[in-house]
Amino acid sequence: MDLFTLLAFTLAYAIAVLVPGPGVAAVVARALGGGFRGAFPMVLGILAGDLVYFVFAVFGLAAIATWFGPVFTIIRWAGAAYLLYIAYKFWTARPGSEQMKPKSEDAWKTFLAGFSLTMGNPKTIVFYLAILPTVIPLDQMTLLAFAELTAIVVVVLLFIGCGYAYLASAAREVFKSPKALGRLNKTAGVMMATAAGLVVWQH
Repeated sequence: MDLFTLLAFTLAYAIAVLVPGPGVAAVVARALGGGFRGAFPMVLGILAGDLVYFVFAVFGLAAIATWFGPVFTIIRWAGAAYLLYIAYKFWTARPGSEQMKPKSEDAWKTFLAGFSLTMGNPKTIVFYLAILPTVIPLDQMTLLAFAELTAIVVVVLLFIGCGYAYLASAAREVFKSPKALGRLNKTAGVMMATAAGLVVWQH
């Protein structure tokens, strides 16, 4: 695929990822609560969900996504419930050596939270269905072109998602007193609860 087309897609996708939404809110909240390492699995989960929708759009499987609408609704509510659970853990955690990271949280659960967050957001596939035909000649889609677009999605989302996580984690490290950590705990909880609300109402 020609360079101009790839650049156009990269720019459009980067803008879409940069705009704060439930994914950004969840990543920032997780980084505030558990640092960069705590948020990275969520970034990977969001990426995995994005890639699923990307494949649906590229190969014309929007009809399948629509047919599975009830399943995605269940995923959305389950994801929102889990994000609320994380918000509760942040809100009630005592700041200290654990640096606000909920003890019961693990990387796999965080990954699944990010994945369900994306899969439960139908606006993701709407974006792909709107932007791909605009900047990508789908009738000229080849295996190489698909690989190039997939690489762009992976690099852009990881770069921006990790950037948000790093900045939030760095902001957390500025505050060392228990009182300041407690406030960040509450902030992380509120942001995670907000992300859960956005997941439910964005449809």
